[in-house]
Amino acid sequence: MPSVERVTMPKWGLSMKTGKITAWIAEEGDEVAEGDDLAEIDTDKIAGTLEAPRAGVLRRIVARAGGEAPVGCVIAVIAGPDVPEDEIERVAAEAREQLARGVPAEDEGSPVSGIAEVGGKALAYATSGGGAQEIVLVHGYGGDKNSWLFVQEPLAVRHTVYALDLPGHGESGKDVGDGSLDSLATVVTGFLDALGIERAHLVGHSLGGAVVTAVAARVPDRVRSLTLVAPAGYGPDVDATYLRGFADAGTRRELRPHLDRLFADEGLVTRQLVEDLLKYKRLDGVGTALRTLLPTLVAPDGGSALDVLSLLPRDVRTVAVWGAADQVIPASNAASLKGRADVRVLDAVGHMAQLEAPGEIVSAVEAAVAG
Repeated sequence: MPSVERVTMPKWGLSMKTGKITAWIAEEGDEVAEGDDLAEIDTDKIAGTLEAPRAGVLRRIVARAGGEAPVGCVIAVIAGPDVPEDEIERVAAEAREQLARGVPAEDEGSPVSGIAEVGGKALAYATSGGGAQEIVLVHGYGGDKNSWLFVQEPLAVRHTVYALDLPGHGESGKDVGDGSLDSLATVVTGFLDALGIERAHLVGHSLGGAVVTAVAARVPDRVRSLTLVAPAGYGPDVDATYLRGFADAGTRRELRPHLDRLFADEGLVTRQLVEDLLKYKRLDGVGTALRTLLPTLVAPDGGSALDVLSLLPRDVRTVAVWGAADQVIPASNAASLKGRADVRVLDAVGHMAQLEAPGEIVSAVEAAVAG
């Protein structure tokens, strides 16, 4: 490992150019472990927590709380206590000069966007990293590839990571066909083919969890591991009111209460998040796509319409993560996976665990990859 670790402003999503440090959680002189919380950062999309990229001592804070920094710029320095102070100050001085100029750092590791043609459908995706192991991230109902923005970058340090937009979502085409689980699994399998991915570690959230399970059942030889985050279809409990309400909501007032149910901390539902989702829902074809997908998730009686446990291959390494405060697909469903998966339940975390506890999700994926 390098003797000095330059902690940089992360890139959480393709559109992020700068971030605002609202507070430093750690102080200069603190010993930190890899994954410890360092600072709270606001983007134009959502607030998040920056974690320590390695263990050591937080020797210098370069960018103070309240200030903004371009993506890729050094904002702090971590090193061992044996590194001379003059070396720390040299690195910090270079960083302060760059911040003063306001010049973004070279950002070679930022996600690269692309479009794959799969079965006549345009599938948008973002790729990061260049490691030998390939990871594919699949979002849930009403989400998009940006829901992985706090997870994709740390995983890309070691692996090649793809985050895709399912049909009907994000920047992908809005035609979802019959909206069935089988058709969605066909699209994801086609994505692997289109990008020449022979075997992948699949990560799925909510609806995406059911989709990657169906992919593993269909082509088990193409799947190295599964990481399921609050996956749909692994138990009877689901909040049909949320799903139907999200599909029907057309104004801020109608949408906001449903979004509040996604998080244990409702403060994460920013005005920008609400605006972005409203813009998405007003795109041509989105309303039809969401309504077409609803019967795949919710039965007429309000229970889960999916039952994918029987599809889960027994010889595929599986890690499942739930938030204990999940109101949409409750952690009570985790009981179905006892003895079939490494199940982790996170305290004070809601349905969007990849946004509320990204470090725990990264840890779960790494455990699945390590197998």
